[in-house]
Order: sequence, then C-alpha cells, then structure tokens
Amino acid sequence: MRRPDGLQKLLYLVILALSIYILYKGIHILVSTPAGQQAVLAGNIQRFLEDAAIRTWAPGYTATIEEKGKDSIASGLSHQIIPAYSYLADGQAEAETAEEMITPESTAQEAATEKETATEEETATAQEAATEKEAATEEETATKKEATTEGTIVPETEQSESEPERSVEAFSTGISDTLMEQLENFDYFLSNYYTVDGGTTADAELLDAGKLLGTDLRLEKHPEVPQILIYHTHSQEAFVDSREGYVEDTIVGMGETLAEILEKEYGYSVIHDTGVYDLVDGVLDRSTAYDYARDAVKKILEEYPSIEVIIDLHRDGVEGEKFVTEIDGKPTSRIMFFNGISRNSQNEPLTWLQNPYIEQNLAFSLQMQLAAQEKYPDFTRNIYLKAERFNLHLRPRSALIEAGTQLNTVEEERNAMAPIAEVLDTVLSGK
Repeated sequence: MRRPDGLQKLLYLVILALSIYILYKGIHILVSTPAGQQAVLAGNIQRFLEDAAIRTWAPGYTATIEEKGKDSIASGLSHQIIPAYSYLADGQAEAETAEEMITPESTAQEAATEKETATEEETATAQEAATEKEAATEEETATKKEATTEGTIVPETEQSESEPERSVEAFSTGISDTLMEQLENFDYFLSNYYTVDGGTTADAELLDAGKLLGTDLRLEKHPEVPQILIYHTHSQEAFVDSREGYVEDTIVGMGETLAEILEKEYGYSVIHDTGVYDLVDGVLDRSTAYDYARDAVKKILEEYPSIEVIIDLHRDGVEGEKFVTEIDGKPTSRIMFFNGISRNSQNEPLTWLQNPYIEQNLAFSLQMQLAAQEKYPDFTRNIYLKAERFNLHLRPRSALIEAGTQLNTVEEERNAMAPIAEVLDTVLSGK
C-alpha cells in the first residue's frame, strides 16, 4: 500500500479544518437564530436539526413549508416518498395557524365577554334565588296557617321525592369558622374526609363543602307513620365469631338492634326489611343482589310512601383488616359511609345509572361524618366514593353504611349501633 505523499496529507488537513469550521459555524448559526434558540429552550433540538436537514436536502419540501400548505409537485412527491415530511410540515402549519388565531386582542375580548356574561348570570341567579326564597316563605306561612285552622299537623311525607331545601338554620350553622375555612379548601377537604376509588373521580364542584353542609336534611318526626327504612343488600355478611344459623349474629341482627334503638330511644317509626337478596337457590350471588334489593325496596316505598330515610347496612370485607375503637369503655366497630356517585374516572356521568339525589346523598353522609367526629372522634373512617349508584337514588336521604369487617366480633358490631343511631338523629333532628 502506497503511503500518502505530502500533498495528500495537506489536503486531509484542509478537509479536516473545513469540517471543523463548518461544524462550528453551523452550531453558531443554530444557537443565534430565533428558531434555534426557541428549539434549545423548548428541548426540541433534535426535531430542529431534522427539520434543518430536510430543508437542506429537499428544497421542494422547504417550499412546501414556506408556502404554508400550498400544493406543488415537489411537495406532493415529498409527502408520498418520505412520511417524515408530512409530519413536520403539518405540525408546523397547525402551530402557525393556531398562533394566528389566538391574538392578544381576541384573548382580551373573549375574557371581557366571559366576565360580562358571568356577571349577568350571577345577577340573574341572585334575583331568582331571592324570588324563590320569598315564594317559599309565603307558601310555608300559608301552609302553617291552614294547618292551624284545621287543627291538624301537615305531614312532610309528601315531599319525600323532592330535594331537601337549603336553610340558613341547616347543619353548617353548628360548625366553627375555623373548621369551615378548612373544609372550603378542596385539597384538605378531599384528603381528610374522603377515599376515592380508582374507578371514579371527584372534583370541587361535586364536593362543595359549603353546599353540602348547607343542605337542610332535618326531618319532622311523625311516629304514627314509618319514616326510616333499614335493609341489607348483603344479608349473609357475618363476623369472626358469628354462630352459624343465628340471624342475630349477622348484619341483619345488627339492623334489628339499630331499628330498636331508633324507635325506643329516639321516637322514630322504623321498618326493618330482613329480606335475603344475595342468596339465590341456596347459592351466594352478590352480583345481582342490588337488582333484587332495588325491586323489594321500591315495593316497600310504594306501600309506605311516608319513608324519607333509607339505610342499607353492610359489613365491610377487607383482607386481614379489623377496624375497632372504644366508645364508653366498650370495644366498638368503626364504620364507613359509602357513596355511589354515578361517574367514571374521566369525570363522565354514568347515564345508565342516573341518581337525581347525588348531592343530597353526599350531604347526608358528610353531615353524619362531622356529627360522628364531634361526638366520637375515632368512630368513622373516611367516606368512600365509588362510581356506581348502589340504589342510593331512591330517596334524597339515602345512605350505605359499612360497619366493621369480617374480623370484628358480634359484640363490637352490636356496640356500634347506638352511636350510629345517635349520629343519624343528630342530622335528622338538627340538634
């Protein structure tokens, strides 16, 4: 092999020097141009280099970009031969179009229009609220006057299918300003009072503490007619020391205890439905239990339209977990309020599981949660939110309560019924 002579060596050095100069000059141009600086700042240097290379080696594509989408023979060939051309050209064209559409003038004008619209809506809302409040006051006065004239009590059972009204004397008046300020912080409110299942989501509009605590859920007692229904979608739930074949040792037995306390100590008329909905032909089947329970509850409501409160009492099932506290010196199962909010993880409503009482159900569980924390601080776990409905659409004051787990004892479960009754009465009586 012939060794390079002096002239060849010189040429190699010249080529090397030119290469270094071209590289240096290219980098200098890259970082000095506005496009290059923008690419560096945005972290898009690789794409910028690819774009620059294509512009260098494909003048037809350069013309395509400069003409912002105008068709040409070169652009047509580029789009067909190399897909990367289409990606870069279309991406830049869309970005430039978006920038042209969004100008400071149009943004300012839109903001002003939105502000004006919002102001008009707020004014209209305030006027409507004032009109509705005045009309409600007049109607209430007329109703009371009519009742006094006839010497009878006007029952509230006719309103069982309607939303509980807001009232300045509602539950929120018993909450300190400090606590209310904390609850109005959505992040604090969500993390300290709720557990959100992965299949759903909850935002500040849904969990508006002021609105939920301002919902009036008080109930005027009429012991002569049933007003509370207790039932069990999963009647076969039992506890660690439950005796087989003894209903009183199951969640149904706990429901009977709760009903007795509500009637004897608080003066409510209660129906306790002991129907079995999770056992079909002797086989445990919880997948259809809510369907069977819903049909049965609807029949009960048709027979007793005076019912305004529905409690579906459960026992939770958590692997290896037992929830217990001490109340009045007694071991007591901890409880959890459970809400089905009919929305998925994308914050979209489950239209096939409509519930017109989601807000009232949330208000019911939250008010009971706060009442329990005041009286028995360690009695409740966080309120659990899940996507489905769980038959909470049948009345505004509907609640699903999980009491203890499969590892709690019958005694611990039974001891939890008195605090549940007290918390329920606190919300319904407004005391």
